[in-house]
Amino acid sequence: MSRVTVGVSLKTYFGHEQARSWFADVAARAAGHPAVAAGSVRFFVIPTYLQIPDALAAFAGTPVLVGAQDVSAYPPGPYTGEVTAAELSEVGVAVAEIGHAERRRLFDETDTVTAGKATAALSHGITPVLCIGEAEHLGAPAAALANVEQLAANLEDVPAGPVIVAYEPVWAIGAAEPAPDDHIATVTRALRAAVDSDPARDGSVVIYGGSAGPGLLTRLGDAVDGLFLGRFAHDPSALVAVWDEASVLASSREGVGA
Repeated sequence: MSRVTVGVSLKTYFGHEQARSWFADVAARAAGHPAVAAGSVRFFVIPTYLQIPDALAAFAGTPVLVGAQDVSAYPPGPYTGEVTAAELSEVGVAVAEIGHAERRRLFDETDTVTAGKATAALSHGITPVLCIGEAEHLGAPAAALANVEQLAANLEDVPAGPVIVAYEPVWAIGAAEPAPDDHIATVTRALRAAVDSDPARDGSVVIYGGSAGPGLLTRLGDAVDGLFLGRFAHDPSALVAVWDEASVLASSREGVGA
């Protein structure tokens, strides 16, 4: 696939007004960035629930996708505090982050819970951003096997549809440096082979997150389909630098008929 995917999760770092300012700045830059505007770089933003309407308004008229940081596995009904896939879809949410390591650790979310949320999202036309990753620092072959197994568990009985697989080794989240390049490449190639072999996941991509920053996408090249950014992207200029890298990578893939 020639298109390169870049995403940002804002977690809960931004207050409401700070988020609105960031949306406006990034929306203007996205509209003026040739690769983002043309769609060769697919860009998504995942703010807090309360920030979603402002994000949708700011990015209206651009190809930027707006997501949610979670989604309920339950349908509309007596589920106090939940936000359903049906409502998220209704307001225009396109992607939903599911299974992040923080939710697994802090809220005891299991692979079964994650699969339920992926089912809800896909059933309402929302693409899951499915976060997986080994908790302990394993060797690359062992990590690849563990992640392929986790991916299968997280997609068990999930309806057909594309997913964005976000490989985020837990030990690299918030670290000073991302995982080593060869480690990332070994795992992401294994994950891509897994989704490519499943007809139900046609159109899926594999991206890397976990202290991702400048230069990483260029170094990884065709080993990944993009990056999932965190605090690095709080600086819009730094985000544009990653878009530039993604644009070069997308162009190189087009050049070889990807």
